Amino acid sequence: MFWPWFEPLETIRTLKRLGARCGQLGLPGEYDLSAASALAWRAACESEDFPIATVFAAYQGESYADIATVERTVGFIPQATRQARVERTLRLSDFAHILGAPAIACHVGFVPEDPSAADYIAVRDAVRQICDHAGGNGQTFALETGQEPAPVLRQFIESVARPNLRINFDPANLILYGTGDPIAALDVLAPWIASVHAKDGDWPGEPGHLGQERRLGEGMVGMALFVRKLREIGYSGGLFVEREVDMLVDRLADMRNGLALLATLAGVQ
Repeated sequence: MFWPWFEPLETIRTLKRLGARCGQLGLPGEYDLSAASALAWRAACESEDFPIATVFAAYQGESYADIATVERTVGFIPQATRQARVERTLRLSDFAHILGAPAIACHVGFVPEDPSAADYIAVRDAVRQICDHAGGNGQTFALETGQEPAPVLRQFIESVARPNLRINFDPANLILYGTGDPIAALDVLAPWIASVHAKDGDWPGEPGHLGQERRLGEGMVGMALFVRKLREIGYSGGLFVEREVDMLVDRLADMRNGLALLATLAGVQ
């Protein structure tokens, strides 16, 4: 997964120099979602033969400082920003449609476990609205794993009851949030997995804190076992390296190493 580090053509060329052949584009909350912006990305991707599998939405005001802050600020849980974020996600779907991406995705936030809770119902209805709009654009809408245990996410997806609702499976997030073993979660969520992040990390050291993200292969996910398990459940989609560190030069170096590791695990020369 990558972000608009440079103008579109240079960003895509940078990714190809790392060894990437396709990608997921994340867009910050303030990013221009105009048709002209989408067409610039489309032209860059077409000229470099670099397909975008998913466009990810991030939102202004989100913070991943710790679990309590995530609960307050991320996704559609905060009531004060919910409608504006839903509307931006609809615009993101239109952006992705112009770009030619078949999927959009985001973090919806900590979904309550109680399906009768007001926030649960409101977020469920918001996700239904986004699914319906994305479906009109021929897209799936993927929820990213991590902020709730796999059975809770599965129950939520079943309650939304939309055929184009899917999962972007991030194994590290389940560890970072302390919500479950990612290998076991694959069995629970397999029917809905449309895309997969290749990310690694360590379990939280104390309650209320997030775990520590690590370079791919250096955390607690167990990437060799994870890749084998993906094959066992019949997953045949892409593996998208995600690395979130402050310095771009370090991020790019870690992404290059991650891509090389995945090539080795997949037996690709």
